[in-house]
Amino acid sequence: MIQAADSPAVDAGKRMLRVVFFSAILFSVFQLVSSAFSPLSSTVVRALHVGFLLLLTFLLYPVRGGQGPTSIITKLVGFGALALATYHWIYEADLVARAGELTDADMAVGIVTIALVFEAARRVMGPALPLICLAFLGYALFGEHLPGALGHRGYGLDQVVGQLAFGTEGIYGTPTYVSSSYIFLFILFGAFLEQAGMITLFTDFALGTVGHTKGGPAKVSVVSSGLMGTINGSGVANVVTTGQFTIPLMKKFGYKPAFAGAVEATSSMGGQIMPPVMGAVAFIMAETINVPYVEIAKAAAIPALLYFFTVFWMVHLEAGRAGLKGLPKEECPDPWVAVRQRWYLLLPLIGLVYLLFAGFTPMFAGMVGLALTVVLIFGASLARRLNGTSLRLIFWIALGLACSAFAKVGIISVVVVVAALAVLLAVRREGRDTLKVAVTALVEGALHAMPVGVACALVGVIIGSLTLTGGATTFAGYIIQIGDSSLFLSLVLTMLTCLVLGMGIPTIPNYIITSSIAAPALLELGVPLIVSHMFVFYFGIMADLTPPVALAAFAAAPIAKETGLKIGMKAVQIAIAGFIVPYMAVYAPELMLQGDKGLDATVYVVFKALLAVTLWGIAVVGYFRSPMNVIERVLAFVAASCLVVAMPITDEIGFGLAAVVLGWHIWRSRSAQALTV
Repeated sequence: MIQAADSPAVDAGKRMLRVVFFSAILFSVFQLVSSAFSPLSSTVVRALHVGFLLLLTFLLYPVRGGQGPTSIITKLVGFGALALATYHWIYEADLVARAGELTDADMAVGIVTIALVFEAARRVMGPALPLICLAFLGYALFGEHLPGALGHRGYGLDQVVGQLAFGTEGIYGTPTYVSSSYIFLFILFGAFLEQAGMITLFTDFALGTVGHTKGGPAKVSVVSSGLMGTINGSGVANVVTTGQFTIPLMKKFGYKPAFAGAVEATSSMGGQIMPPVMGAVAFIMAETINVPYVEIAKAAAIPALLYFFTVFWMVHLEAGRAGLKGLPKEECPDPWVAVRQRWYLLLPLIGLVYLLFAGFTPMFAGMVGLALTVVLIFGASLARRLNGTSLRLIFWIALGLACSAFAKVGIISVVVVVAALAVLLAVRREGRDTLKVAVTALVEGALHAMPVGVACALVGVIIGSLTLTGGATTFAGYIIQIGDSSLFLSLVLTMLTCLVLGMGIPTIPNYIITSSIAAPALLELGVPLIVSHMFVFYFGIMADLTPPVALAAFAAAPIAKETGLKIGMKAVQIAIAGFIVPYMAVYAPELMLQGDKGLDATVYVVFKALLAVTLWGIAVVGYFRSPMNVIERVLAFVAASCLVVAMPITDEIGFGLAAVVLGWHIWRSRSAQALTV
């Protein structure tokens, strides 16, 4: 009786899952085809990309936000949004011919599309970002009534709609272009590697290398999250994946819940600045400032290593202060066994890095990396059935030769190889399990790309409004005026802007907003181009760790069973380098491999940064070789500050104080140990 009563609802739920499943696969296939063969113009691809994003959003998110069952009307709205996107495809030639002069049909499609993007973002991310974007839209429509320099000459509704819904500086602007070309491929790349077992590889490797050391469980979190960041670049996603294992492990070995959650949140957010993949922002930055992506990756490399060194150091100090030991050596897996079992998963990552640093475009590198991943996953499944090393070797050589036709024939050769492998896998049950992994990765990739893509589409409203009205120039003028008297005050104002915006919106829209209005001002004040954009990028990331609204901290809260506020407060302490390194890079661009002072200057700045981070860590935790007294902590803090300030003789003062406080503390610790013995 109960089953019969529940069956209609169960059947409806299964039908809904099937609709989402096939919609996600169709979205991924569309993105792969458009990236590999480019059958459609960029404008049409962007429009259909947004259409698929809206479809998945309205299928998955109910009116009140949060994932759950949706009404039939909401589902129809989703399919209607996808249908509206085809308007740009069907009438592409007409829209180009009458650019700037919208028909009634154009106006209707444009207004409805803009409204649907706002509603989709509200359902996925809450009201904060839509309200901010609505304020910019209101400024474009009614800003002529504002007094003084804030006002503009006024624009009609048709001009605003044309800018936002039919131009390349609105919802189909640079962020959406990057989302539809680079970001989706790299998210799909990470999804395939995760489904193939990359998380297990990274976790076992981290456990085997640092799990048995002092504070080992927390160091595992730092290492595994840092490695995961190299393939997916998503902070909150890292928290809810690796955090499911690392946070309970840290708590089990004595770490307080707030510290355990903070370590995972801080480590995971660092994935967005860890080359080669980094976060989606890096691709948007490369496109915005028109520099090769590899230059962004190179500029981020040293600060990323400093960031993870800081987290690792803070974990080590906390473990020493609390007397926390590592896991028993015999319970830790052999890291090299883990590598031998899944070594082939590292090849796509190595290939991706090579292609990026060899000067190929991110789209090409991402497509090749993704194709290599699929070939290796399918090939490894088939190779396991072969008996004998010789047969496996012959198989891999033949597979490599088949794929090498890519150099002459193009991507179609890889497609044929993948199709042939899929047919061979479909014959046996084990092979069908591998095919299911690939299908799951296609679905997961589409779903992971959804919130990123929706955010990219909506922030186009801000870019379009600022471009139309020139509002960014006004705000930048204020920052430049402040910078004439103090560059430091301009940096602080920019930092606060990023942190305040980050209280309610993700990193991507945060960067796009602040890079549109603040980064040009910093450039005008003499800050190098990449450094000025990296400055706002870093503080967009720090916003996800900074209370009261710290997204990464609140993602860790249910796993750690602690409040997000406490986790956020602890995360700020652990991630201190994330707040300091951007300032150091402004005053010493060599830290981001900018400027023309050479390798010696870079080595000096890196050494200074490492020493400053070391001193800040012992000052914050209050422990080095033994507990530190108040005077030692104050001196360590002052020494670190002097090393960062970069004014005349401050480096000398910082080095001198560092030598005094470290030397005194080591002597005092040894004396205390001698007395106890």
